[in-house]
Amino acid sequence: MKILLASLVCATSLLAHFQTVMTDQSVVEQKNPKVSIQYEFTHPFEQQSMNMQKPKEAGVFFEGKKTSLLSNLQSVEKNKMTTWKSEYTIKEPGVYQFYVDPMPYFEPAEDKFIRHQTKTIVDAFNSGEGWDKPIGLKAEIIPLSRPYSLYAGNLFSGKVLYKGKPVPNAEIEIEYYNTQGLKAPNDMYVTQVVKADNNGIFHVALPLDGWWGFAALIDDDEKIKHEGKSYPVELGAVLWLKTEKIH
Repeated sequence: MKILLASLVCATSLLAHFQTVMTDQSVVEQKNPKVSIQYEFTHPFEQQSMNMQKPKEAGVFFEGKKTSLLSNLQSVEKNKMTTWKSEYTIKEPGVYQFYVDPMPYFEPAEDKFIRHQTKTIVDAFNSGEGWDKPIGLKAEIIPLSRPYSLYAGNLFSGKVLYKGKPVPNAEIEIEYYNTQGLKAPNDMYVTQVVKADNNGIFHVALPLDGWWGFAALIDDDEKIKHEGKSYPVELGAVLWLKTEKIH
């Protein structure tokens, strides 16, 4: 029994961790300007949530300015775990980048802290401009393909930045937010992996409609002390986008 339990713990820890920021609409029209935002720390394909503390920072970036949404956050229980939500009403055309910088999560199985700086990008009132602008996170994915109004089957391209500079040969994990109960052939299929080129640029095809997460994992230059010991930090540049079917 002890061996079985240890195996189950190990298997769970090997699943990819993803911080999420997902909105109820990625293209906002004037008739429905209120956006609902969901924040969750999860294994997306397996739909296994983990407790998420109230984040260090959560906000929206618009026209070069960050606006905090921390005071708007409300906790939501999902599968007996804590997630968060907020709302934001859009008042003028443009591209809005919703982001979160969570409290670092200690993963004892990997002997490190995990901190995923995460964003998703929303267009309001058919603006179509500014979706490729960085918002100044320490780790960030910059879209090279428009990150909304995407069809299932599209090719997505992005660039990984760390401290404002491209990350050569960055490794990017890709995972589908699997609300449909789809089954992978085996565990190796759950998290897809690509590597960026020397300029930090990567390309990924998106075969299914729904939410897709991209996490470029970087060894941060800072460490965190925990119980008298310093631990490394896995800093993730995470981007979420949604694809749609053609009906």
